[in-house]
Amino acid sequence: MRVLIADRLPAGHCASLRAGGHDLTESPELSADDLVTAIADHEVLIVRSTRVTAAVIDAATSLRLVVRAGSGTDTIDVEAAAGRGIAVCNVPGRNAIAVAELAVGLVLAIDRRIPEQVTDLREGRWRKGEYQTATGICGRSVGVLGLGDIGLEFAARMVAFGTHVHGVADPGRDTERQRRAEEIGITFVADLPTLAATCDILSFHVPLSDRTRGIIGEPLVTQVPKGAILINTSRGDLVDPDSLLHALDDRSLWVGLDVHPDEPAGGSGVIETRLSRHPRVYGTHHVGASTEQAQTAVADGVVETLHAFARGEVRNCVNDSALAGATR
Repeated sequence: MRVLIADRLPAGHCASLRAGGHDLTESPELSADDLVTAIADHEVLIVRSTRVTAAVIDAATSLRLVVRAGSGTDTIDVEAAAGRGIAVCNVPGRNAIAVAELAVGLVLAIDRRIPEQVTDLREGRWRKGEYQTATGICGRSVGVLGLGDIGLEFAARMVAFGTHVHGVADPGRDTERQRRAEEIGITFVADLPTLAATCDILSFHVPLSDRTRGIIGEPLVTQVPKGAILINTSRGDLVDPDSLLHALDDRSLWVGLDVHPDEPAGGSGVIETRLSRHPRVYGTHHVGASTEQAQTAVADGVVETLHAFARGEVRNCVNDSALAGATR
């Protein structure tokens, strides 16, 4: 198959695809606009963070498969793809540990104010008295919204710190994830307001949807205890910036963000928001999944998905229910 790789894939994985008989075009520098002309007669498109818009789908003459090298597919116009009979597949779970590790790191960095301590030492200031008032993590109540692969990995690590982890009861949760949640020792509450009021650390691991957009805003930020820690490593648009900014000061909240509303699309750029500059916000650069271990695991999944598709097997298709009525 003719494959366009619009983001970076390790050389060894590209070699594996070529060995499987695929014709690769490696163009990691492509933007969403560039894709419109670059997609041409490619049959497969592999992306990591590059947006796949309806315009890209319309410009494709031979496209059969879009593979997202990761789990979230909100950067892809899934409906437009389904309308053209194009399968959109993801690689879920492969980067879960990396994202969970960063979420834990943000909790610890906030509790011990690690960034400020590093800055002070580098600038020659010794302020032990300022930094010896941390609360500590052991024994605290932690809420996890979204008990998929990442949420479960985060929960397991927080339990290891001696915390009491809570989640929202979901009768529709699949049996294996429910079993794992019980094995970890998660306590379930009835709904999100109860979870927010119960926990002084609350971490979000949900996909972006109409239901979750702006969820880190009113009324949730008024339901959490004063001084609570909120962590978001999912999607930037889960945050309602104005509501959260007010709560940071009014309720003395602390926030750890790996993802940001209106963050630059590429690997570098300028971000100028009140939220990213707020002293109670600890931010990282959307790097939750950016470890060598995670990138290798995700690339393994991409190769497996492509090889399977060549054999007639569609793995982890997120729009399969809409493909039946598609037109080409």
